[in-house]
Amino acid sequence: MNSVNTVNELNDLLNGQNVHVQLSVPQLVEKATSRGEAVLTSTGAVKAETGKYTGRSPKDKYMVVEDGSKDKIDWGSVNQPISSEIFNSLYKKVITYLKTKEELFVFKGFAGAEPESRLSIQVINEYAWHVLFAHQLFIRPSAEELVSHEAQFTIVSAPTFKADPAVDGTSSETFIIVSMEQRIILIGGTEYAGEMKKSIFSIMNYLLPEQGILPMHCSANVGEEGDVALFFGLSGTGKTTLSADANRKLIGDDEHGWSDNGVFNIEGGCYAKAINLTRENEPQIYDAIRFGSVLENVVVDLDTREANYDDISLTENTRAAYPLQAIDNIVDPSVGGHPKTIIFLTADAFGVLPPISKLTKEQAMYHFLSGFTSKLAGTERGITTPQVTFSTCFGSPFLPLPATVYAEMLGKKIDEHNAQVFLVNTGWTGGEYGVGSRMKLSYTRTMVRAALEGKLNHVETETNSIFGLEMPVEIAGVPANVLNPRDAWSDKDAYDKKAKELADQFRTNFKKFGSVTEDIVSKGGPIIK
Repeated sequence: MNSVNTVNELNDLLNGQNVHVQLSVPQLVEKATSRGEAVLTSTGAVKAETGKYTGRSPKDKYMVVEDGSKDKIDWGSVNQPISSEIFNSLYKKVITYLKTKEELFVFKGFAGAEPESRLSIQVINEYAWHVLFAHQLFIRPSAEELVSHEAQFTIVSAPTFKADPAVDGTSSETFIIVSMEQRIILIGGTEYAGEMKKSIFSIMNYLLPEQGILPMHCSANVGEEGDVALFFGLSGTGKTTLSADANRKLIGDDEHGWSDNGVFNIEGGCYAKAINLTRENEPQIYDAIRFGSVLENVVVDLDTREANYDDISLTENTRAAYPLQAIDNIVDPSVGGHPKTIIFLTADAFGVLPPISKLTKEQAMYHFLSGFTSKLAGTERGITTPQVTFSTCFGSPFLPLPATVYAEMLGKKIDEHNAQVFLVNTGWTGGEYGVGSRMKLSYTRTMVRAALEGKLNHVETETNSIFGLEMPVEIAGVPANVLNPRDAWSDKDAYDKKAKELADQFRTNFKKFGSVTEDIVSKGGPIIK
């Protein structure tokens, strides 16, 4: 099947009598509830369940091996190769399957708030609530833009279609297959809506570097003086919490591009974790969950229709999807200038990294490539050993190109715009997990605020003897013995031993980046062998 045949098949599907294109939010809510896909909650949000797949299926994600892209893609466990024959066969089956559905739903919109580089997309799905999700997460076109909208990439999703691995050449019943040549993302066998969001992000991670734009898995906000800040960090590091600041406006909470014009949000909405959500702790997210928002796998009382955000009986990965406009303190449209401050967040359960440190360009590229954090090995009593996690560029599951492409672009941007980069440890202090304590959020907020205000750009620092990181000697409002992690440990020898242990893991992980320059390795990483 060539691209002409793919387009013909797609047009034939879209011309069917069962297709609803660009329904409004109220219409999609009505469809989702009347069809039994979702229920209406007490706040007006709809709640849907995704069955056994309550998260992404990375082992079922593939890239088609095609002449135009095969030499660019970083093939491996993240970007698994699959043949065009398998893709074409499954594509035909999915199209045929969708034609049998009583109703189909289509959303047309954009990825990328910067007009010059945005990607026109469309989503075709058998579920109304999935298209409502897409409507809230991607950028919605104006009436004028809709008239001339021509999709450059299409998601064709059939959540209830299941592949037969023995026949279809997949690993399981689930598949997420990207064809760069056909400009199709084919999804089947999973009802988890997040696959659509992250698939488009993966596409942008492929396309934007070709335009000289750095795609980033980060949040972004801007101060009253127009000063933009980026927050990189994996789950549990405090990215959402620290980027939500009453004194700064949110550009976006998850995906951004950095072009010659500045920073722009790739999305038009937020996909927030809902576990243990309270108005007291996260008022913006809590109050955004109203009519038109989508709750995913949140337990709802059948009588009162009130959400129980503490109930994890379906999954811990409960989510809320809503448009950015549901939050008051935002930038609209979601664009900003060049970042003055970049924050890398890590939750070091070893308790050895400084709570805040200034990074050189080489150190920034090293820690960007490393993408370090740690998570606890378990919740049972007595288990205190943390699990080290390295996620390249703080988003390895979504990177089609070699990681060094993104790191080199970041280094160039830092040089061009004199951005100040800081590594912030929101993890443990005074000892590892089980011995020390979690860094006080008030201290972290004070340190981050000082960094954003430029107060740490020219302060006195001392060098961490193992990681080579420059640690501020004094920050108003933060105890001096907290700023140097070794001082916070009562047993200094134990600190040195644990720090060297983590440094070794950094070095071992970094060996996979064989093509990086020697400067990044020698000047960016740990200095104690």
